[in-house]
Amino acid sequence: MRASGFTSPAGVDEVGRGCLFGPVTAAAVVLPHPCKIKGLRDSKVIAPKEREQLAERLKGEAISWAIAFASVEEILHINILQASRLAMKRAVLALNPPPDFLLIDAVSIDLPIPQESIIKGDALSSSIAAASILAKVERDRLLMNFDSKYPHYGLRRNKGYGTAEHLRALSMYGPTTQHRSDFAPVRAAIASQGSSR
Repeated sequence: MRASGFTSPAGVDEVGRGCLFGPVTAAAVVLPHPCKIKGLRDSKVIAPKEREQLAERLKGEAISWAIAFASVEEILHINILQASRLAMKRAVLALNPPPDFLLIDAVSIDLPIPQESIIKGDALSSSIAAASILAKVERDRLLMNFDSKYPHYGLRRNKGYGTAEHLRALSMYGPTTQHRSDFAPVRAAIASQGSSR
């Protein structure tokens, strides 16, 4: 993109799309050129401590970065795909200085900015990988905070994904207001709670 004349291409990604609990989180990052931050790759394959260290470096060295969310209410209202795109759009709009091109993991964003959607972009693009790292670290911190409020669901360990522990807790205690009630396992828990009353 830089060779084509763009000066501030941003990588954009989201995390938490497949979770049963909590908001979807997105980040957008414009990396310096050349980028001297080593180890940028898909956040899912990075150990938590290294991921946190990379996130701190990115915040200190990126030309611009931003993190944004779409709430559970928005997920229920417009569906998880559109909520993911909304969170990414918010992250891009929060960048200062703004980007002149977007590299996005797997989807497009409703913005009048030239963009390219890249399948498995967090494994192919350093800037998308950087966005995935920032979004993952931020969402993990959010889920750690939720764990103290909702201790039964193992959020500290499962980060809102539908693990066996999480599904057992849903069956025993029912969903919270932060559970995505249109996701099948949560719907099943709601139906089960209703039939047991």
